Amino acid sequence: MRRILALCILCLSIAPATAQDAADTVAPEAAAEAGADSAFGSLSEPARAALATKAEGRPVLAEDWMVAAANPLAVEAGADVLRAGGSAADAMIAVQSVLGLVEPQSSGLGGGAFLVWYDAASGAVTTLDGRETAPLAATPTLFQDDAGEPLDFFDAVVGGRSVGTPGTPALLEAAHELWGTADWAGLFDPAIALAEDGFVVSPRLASLVAEDAERLGRFPATAEYFLPGGTPLAEGDTLTNPAYAETLRALATDGANAFYTGDIAQGVVETVRGAAGNPGLLSATDLAIYAVRERAPVCVEYRAHEVCGMGPPSSGALTVGQILGTLENFELAGGPDDVETWRLVGDASRLAFADRGRYMADSDFVPMPTAGLVDPAYLTERAGLIAGRDAALSEATPGTPDWDHAQAWGDDASIEFPSTSHISIVDSAGNALSMTTTIENGFGSRLMTPGGFLLNNELTDFSFATHEDGRPIANRVEPGKRPRSSMAPTIVLRDGAPVLVVGSPGGSRIIGYVAQAVINVVDFGMDAQAAVAAPHVLNRFGTMDLEAGTDAETLADPLGGLGFDTEVRELTSGLHVIAIGPEGLTGGADPRREGIALGE
Repeated sequence: MRRILALCILCLSIAPATAQDAADTVAPEAAAEAGADSAFGSLSEPARAALATKAEGRPVLAEDWMVAAANPLAVEAGADVLRAGGSAADAMIAVQSVLGLVEPQSSGLGGGAFLVWYDAASGAVTTLDGRETAPLAATPTLFQDDAGEPLDFFDAVVGGRSVGTPGTPALLEAAHELWGTADWAGLFDPAIALAEDGFVVSPRLASLVAEDAERLGRFPATAEYFLPGGTPLAEGDTLTNPAYAETLRALATDGANAFYTGDIAQGVVETVRGAAGNPGLLSATDLAIYAVRERAPVCVEYRAHEVCGMGPPSSGALTVGQILGTLENFELAGGPDDVETWRLVGDASRLAFADRGRYMADSDFVPMPTAGLVDPAYLTERAGLIAGRDAALSEATPGTPDWDHAQAWGDDASIEFPSTSHISIVDSAGNALSMTTTIENGFGSRLMTPGGFLLNNELTDFSFATHEDGRPIANRVEPGKRPRSSMAPTIVLRDGAPVLVVGSPGGSRIIGYVAQAVINVVDFGMDAQAAVAAPHVLNRFGTMDLEAGTDAETLADPLGGLGFDTEVRELTSGLHVIAIGPEGLTGGADPRREGIALGE
């Protein structure tokens, strides 16, 4: 396959503390209520009904197919493809193309994605790694100053230094070559029409532009688009993007090569290298040699289910798997309102994040104990650390999973701010797709290319430090390497068939959001909409985050009494869930964002 390399990370036959993110000092990506369909322009009757159903807290029901994503216009584009008999891969291309236009702060052609696929014909699960790569000219000290000290986060992000080679266009083509059934060129038509005719600026996009106006205003092309006449885009404005339409036409005609070579590629390179004050290293060669990697999934057993997701360079499936695999040793009998439930979940998460910080990175570049991290015997050993306690762990440190390498890694110090988007799709043939897609921080590097799309700041997912106490850090920058990610697109199976398609944006909190959604469905019996709307309680590095304005706040004192540090804060997930059962499909879209689930 063009631009695809097949690699097996971990083939499981299912039977067998670091410092807190500096991102905590910055508010999460803003939430916005979905509102009426007028917030998005004219919507179809099914889309309006889906918005109303979501507002009522009920799941959307369907018999044949379903798509859930972060903007109703994008969901409509995918629904049209599925209604016409297209595959989940075809629908994803239409959805992603529209998301890159109407939700540019979160994902797009200038970013990357991870895709998990269940194939109904073969019963196999596989994944596509469309993660960005570091330029060949990058060095481990890319994000350090002349004195060897790590740069401040936004000093690194804003401009060309943070831009990795985009992977999304190649992933779209790879998915279509593997699983597409519809005409490739026609899948871009909805996004082209919206880009040329205009779309209505949603409440959430307007809010985020206003909040980030200073950074968006640093580069002329970006400012011209998001701050016309010096004024931030407002909710209800009609916005066009003819340059993006032309880029999509080139992709439709010539495939992904139109992006990685020629005028579009030249525009990307010139934008990165010409970024005033913070130029980057990306070259035409980096673009020309980019390839998607087809990998085996990482899967763990949980309550007679197989939970499958994306392996390295994502930490998503491994860390979600470690949390669930540790909890497999306990009954969460008290349910979602019980403090003991959250003691177990919280400390299982802390232990998993300690391993994540020590061991997880791009396994094409560094040795990793991938199998050992999710070995049931190892996770039972880790569960023993939290069993029978009446208080939180005083500290959570990395364990010693079984592996055949003696490397002593230092603990990672990378920062992940919440952004990103997630797409869940099931088609009429029974194929299931879970894809998390991103340009990393909100609005990425803030660089708008001549092709009408923003570029990622994905390289800041690497550790800015190269060593810790003399030990090399696995997730340090290296030429051609893919930065570690928290994206966790997930498909849950039972008896070999999918029962849940799930994922979320949210920086490193993605892992907790996805693990909690699985627990909500599998342990607590929630429907798809209830599972995504439930109050968030999660822990990464010691602090128990409790979602503001929800019943989670009532857990502050009980958890504090167990020795947890607690913080009540906004937790803007963007979960999109499709549950598959004997009665058909049920879908849920996160009420914290603007998306919907739609099916027939």
